[in-house]
Amino acid sequence: MTTSSGENSTCSLSQLAPVEAVLFDVDGTLCDTDPLHYCAFREMLQEIGFNGGVPIDEEFFIKNIAGRHNDDIASILFPDDYERGLKICDDKEVIFRRLAKEQLKPVNGLYKLKKWIEDRGLKRAAVTNAPRRNAEQMISTLGLSDFFHTVVLGSDCEHAKPFPDPYLKAIEILNISKNHTFVFEDSVSGIKAGVAAGMPVVGLMTANPAHLLMGAKPTFIIKDYEDPKLWATLEELDRIGGVTKGAT
Repeated sequence: MTTSSGENSTCSLSQLAPVEAVLFDVDGTLCDTDPLHYCAFREMLQEIGFNGGVPIDEEFFIKNIAGRHNDDIASILFPDDYERGLKICDDKEVIFRRLAKEQLKPVNGLYKLKKWIEDRGLKRAAVTNAPRRNAEQMISTLGLSDFFHTVVLGSDCEHAKPFPDPYLKAIEILNISKNHTFVFEDSVSGIKAGVAAGMPVVGLMTANPAHLLMGAKPTFIIKDYEDPKLWATLEELDRIGGVTKGAT
């Protein structure tokens, strides 16, 4: 199956047969959180007079913040006062968690995909640059605490995304082969990490446009987990016996 963007998704994922595991980013991949992060950063940065008090716009957010670890964000936003930048990022997370508690919703089709994965006994991990408290809150709020076998944080690794370290750590913990595993991601940073780790990545257009995601070389891109491209690919994997059913 060739998609409109020219990616040959079925062929690429069919090469994984038999599939052993699926790895997920959290922010923007399990739930659409970029609008909440944007609001939190916009509020916090304006409060401290960043950029002369002029609020950041979405273009600035996507270019400098979205998908990045707070260590990198602090370096980008406050190159002359890194420690202050870290403190501001920590304060922003308090705002984010408040917003997430009130507004967090799953990406469309997530629980349908969850059932497909569980029915086939695939291993699964959440791999995220989010701080631990954020990740745990989001996963719990979505009712996925018992779904994931492990959660790997960028801060647990020598290098966070866009480096491959978090994904390589996940496959090590799950004791699986990268040759039988694929990834769901929504950011350029995350897609680059999965690709660098040697795995096919399905990109979600939760917050970023297709042309931006394609620059990071995902295997193919989908609107959400109801996208017919995704289910055609999963059905093809089932048809060719590309999924090994086992105990969860």
